[in-house]
Amino acid sequence: MSEPERTPDGRYVVIDGRRWRATDPDIPDERAAELRKVLMAWRREVRRTQGTDEERASRDGVQAAKIALGERGTPWWEQTDAQRRARWEADVAWPDERS
Repeated sequence: MSEPERTPDGRYVVIDGRRWRATDPDIPDERAAELRKVLMAWRREVRRTQGTDEERASRDGVQAAKIALGERGTPWWEQTDAQRRARWEADVAWPDERS
């Protein structure tokens, strides 16, 4: 799979003509891969729980993973190196780890 088009500043990817915030490029590859796996697990959980009382928790899991990747929340380019590191190193629960 080819890499999506990026804006000249590297902050966004362009998919089907729409801009989306890019993943923080400083996240170590291994951690970024782990966070993407967590994100995909939560997206599957959203599909599974759609229309139930559990759906909100599943969507919150997606949000947490997207924040850790730098795709939501405070833009990664506005954070200090320490803030960025703390964001991607924070624990992000897998769907089966919910209480």
